[in-house]
Amino acid sequence: MNKYLLLFFLIAFIGCKKPAKPEIKSVGKTFKHEMKGLAIDSVFLQQYENGLLSSFYKMNGYETVWSKPELRKSVTEMLSKSAEDGLNPDDYGTEKLLKYESKINFLSQKQLVQYDILMTQALQKYLSHMANGKLNPKVIYANWDLPRNKFDVNVRLSEGISGDSLDVVIEKAKPTHLVYKRLKTALQLIDGFPKDNLKKIVTDKKIVRNDSSEVVLNIKKRLIYWKDMKATDTLTAVYDRQMLKAVKKFQWRHGLSADGVIGKGTVAALNYTKKQRKEQIIANLERWKWFPRNMGDHYIIINLPDYTLRIVKDNDTIEEKRVVVGKTERKTPVLTSTFNNIVFNPTWTVPPTIIREDLTPAATKNRGYFAEKGITIYNWKGDTVSAEKWNPAKFNSYRYVQKPGNDNSLGNVKFNFPNHYTVYLHDTNHRDFFVKNYRSLSSGCVRVENPLPLAAYMLNDSIRWPLDSINKLIATAKTKVIRLKEKIRIHQLYWTAWSENNELIFRDDIYNLDADLYDKLRK
Repeated sequence: MNKYLLLFFLIAFIGCKKPAKPEIKSVGKTFKHEMKGLAIDSVFLQQYENGLLSSFYKMNGYETVWSKPELRKSVTEMLSKSAEDGLNPDDYGTEKLLKYESKINFLSQKQLVQYDILMTQALQKYLSHMANGKLNPKVIYANWDLPRNKFDVNVRLSEGISGDSLDVVIEKAKPTHLVYKRLKTALQLIDGFPKDNLKKIVTDKKIVRNDSSEVVLNIKKRLIYWKDMKATDTLTAVYDRQMLKAVKKFQWRHGLSADGVIGKGTVAALNYTKKQRKEQIIANLERWKWFPRNMGDHYIIINLPDYTLRIVKDNDTIEEKRVVVGKTERKTPVLTSTFNNIVFNPTWTVPPTIIREDLTPAATKNRGYFAEKGITIYNWKGDTVSAEKWNPAKFNSYRYVQKPGNDNSLGNVKFNFPNHYTVYLHDTNHRDFFVKNYRSLSSGCVRVENPLPLAAYMLNDSIRWPLDSINKLIATAKTKVIRLKEKIRIHQLYWTAWSENNELIFRDDIYNLDADLYDKLRK
């Protein structure tokens, strides 16, 4: 009897047990199921409130498009690797897409349509972010004027599905400039560093060779961490020769004066954490998505935080020059344009900000200011006004023009290009500024070191305008405007990180933009 009872319970248990579901293998390895093309109701698409999405499916006959498993796999792999370009994979719902794929054999037609739409949305967003960045600089900054890069997301996406490889389409969306590639390398390099748990360096004194202190020991640890100094079994607290060499290398990598003296600037750079540097690199990757894809065959590019101007022709850097850029309260705008003329012996019409903040306070204290600066005052009729009759209470009702000459604020030459900020490149009467390491010192325009050879180069006329002829013209102190025949582009840009020969390179974030941009990217 007990045997029959035991057999009864065993049969009942087996009968009640639910049939096992088919095993779902890793979606990253399979992606084998081919989806059938399904119709999508245009009214159904309206709930997404996305014109770009509706336009895409209209172009594709209101049918699902991600039928091929290899295409879906390619999309999810690209989205998963988006962090390599400084993007956030969470922005594209990659995990949700993978969950849909893992259940693809059990999805209803409605769910298959939803999956298709989600994949399209994710890739549209990704392509838009690659082509023009996640954020719009014109919305964030009042003095950034960069045209949006032309990239038709829907056309390119359709090409990737039906014709060109999807990988090719993605590559077409990415920035191609060398600096962007070096930033991606920098991101890989920073990820290779271990966790940063070093103590913050605190000192109010300059540290030089042969100094000895606990601070020196902490600095050595940071230099070893950043691979500027080789690790040793024993570390002394003495600033020795090996450390001097390491400090100079560190200073060079950060755009500091490589003199081996550890001052405030060097300490500030040493105190950056790995996390801060990584965020800085990601912020710069975003900026390079904003910058023009095609800089032109012949252009001048200025990196404001690096205080450097480069002449580039046919992808070769012909020359580099030092520049002075706007101070924090009078930032140099970021823009792209084309040079149209060069003015030798320019006059200088004092701009409103300088009239209000500099000229008026100085001239109110000393009416001799106008004569000292070679400035003529004009009323609204265009008549000259003497310094004695000038009314400081009505300073805005006058026009102030400085005569040409070596002491003119613009120096001996200025380089004009159309822009919304009335800025230009120019010479300066403060030529001593170029020897300084920190050169965020101007009122907004970019000052160029030794600009006359640059003018001769841009004019490219060895018969009428060789450098000797330009110097003779300067000696006359007469103003002359010469239009440029060749279209030379100008790009005033802002980036604070990159890499060179597998070394991390950083510059001081002179306008304090990096941390704020990173925060906005991750919101």
